[in-house]
Amino acid sequence: MRIALTIAGSDSSGGAGIQADLKSFAAQGVFGASVLTALTAQNTLGVQSVHEVPTEFIAAQIDAVCEDFDVHGAKTGMLASAKTVHVVSQKIQQWNIGNLVVDPVMVAKSGSVLLAAEAIHALRAQLLPLALIVTPNIPEAGVLCGRHLEAESDDDIKKAAREILQTGPRYVLIKGGHRDGDASDFLFDGINFETFSAPRIETMHTHGTGCTLSAAIAALLAKGQSIPQAVGNAKKYITAAITQAPGLGKGHGPLQHFPK
Repeated sequence: MRIALTIAGSDSSGGAGIQADLKSFAAQGVFGASVLTALTAQNTLGVQSVHEVPTEFIAAQIDAVCEDFDVHGAKTGMLASAKTVHVVSQKIQQWNIGNLVVDPVMVAKSGSVLLAAEAIHALRAQLLPLALIVTPNIPEAGVLCGRHLEAESDDDIKKAAREILQTGPRYVLIKGGHRDGDASDFLFDGINFETFSAPRIETMHTHGTGCTLSAAIAALLAKGQSIPQAVGNAKKYITAAITQAPGLGKGHGPLQHFPK
C-alpha cells in the first residue's frame, strides 16, 4: 500500500485540515500518516481559537513517521508561523520527501486568518522551492505575488502562475473557485497551461475544499500518477464531494469525502 503524509492543522469540526486530508487519502486508496502543526477550535461558522504545536514536537512527529515509513507523497496545509515553515522545510529536505504538494493555507472559508504575515516570506523562500506543485486559490495566489489579482482575467491569473513558478515549484495550480461561471483551474508547467473545468455548484457547503483537493492530488501522486492525471482525477473527486455534501452545520458545511 502506498503512503501519503499530511503536515497540517487539526479542524475540530472534521471538515478541513488533517481530518479532511486523512479522509481524502482513504478515498483514494492510500494509507495516510499525519503531522499536526496546530490545533484549531473551529466549526462551520468560523475559527474560535488556534494553538500552535511547538516546532520541536512537529520535528519529532516528522522524524517518527519517516524513520518507519516510506512516504510516497506528501502535502502541507496550515503552517501558521514562520518558525513552523522553517522546521517543516528543513525536515522535508532531511528526509528527501518527494511528490510534495503545498497548499498555501492563509484564510479559512469563514474569513479567519490562518497564516501569519511573516510566514508568507518564509513559505515563498523556503517551502515553495521544495514543492512539486503549489495549489493556491486566486486570493492566495495574489498574496504569493504581492498584489491583487483580477479574478475574471485569464491573462492576470496566468501572469500570476508564471510569477509563482519563479519561486521554485515545478507546477502551479491556481484554483478558480472565486470566479464567476464554471469552476476552472489553471495548471502551469513552465511552458504550457492546461485548464480543468467543472460546472459551478451553487452551495455554501464548501468547507475544506482546498485541503481535500490538495490531499487527493498528493495521494494520487503517491500512487504513481502524473501531475496532469492527478489534478484531473482530483478535480473530478472534489466536484463529486461538493455535489454530495451532506448539508451539516450552520455555516459553510463539510464535503462528502466518500462520494458514491
